[in-house]
Amino acid sequence: MRYITRERIHVDRIATAWLIRRFVDQDAIFEFVPRTNDLSGSAAIPFDLRGAELSHHAGRCTFEAVLAKYDLNDAALQRMGAIIRSADLPQSEPAAPEAPGVLAVLTGIRDGSDNDHERLERGSVVCDALYAYCQEGLE
Repeated sequence: MRYITRERIHVDRIATAWLIRRFVDQDAIFEFVPRTNDLSGSAAIPFDLRGAELSHHAGRCTFEAVLAKYDLNDAALQRMGAIIRSADLPQSEPAAPEAPGVLAVLTGIRDGSDNDHERLERGSVVCDALYAYCQEGLE
């Protein structure tokens, strides 16, 4: 499937794209568009876009919306979702202590990469590591 989101991906969009590719659709193709694009004719599944089902709702970030939609009940993914929410929405409570570090690293990836496909590639390595961290103590 094709998925579409806003360009210049950052914390939640990087982590959500990683989550989709790793646990929902390993063949996912991502398209990154300006915030102002009219997406009414697009056949792609939108995420982290105004009005999209897979977006911020009721204090949850997009990553958590994907967890709920696809019934991904893995405890490590749930833990990771709380960290991503805290990094993406710093005012959210309770705040995950790992959030500032995750935010710093993914901000560096966003600002140090030339395009969104490169941001996703680099950010996916961070998400793999964060997922491994979130699995600690759960076995």
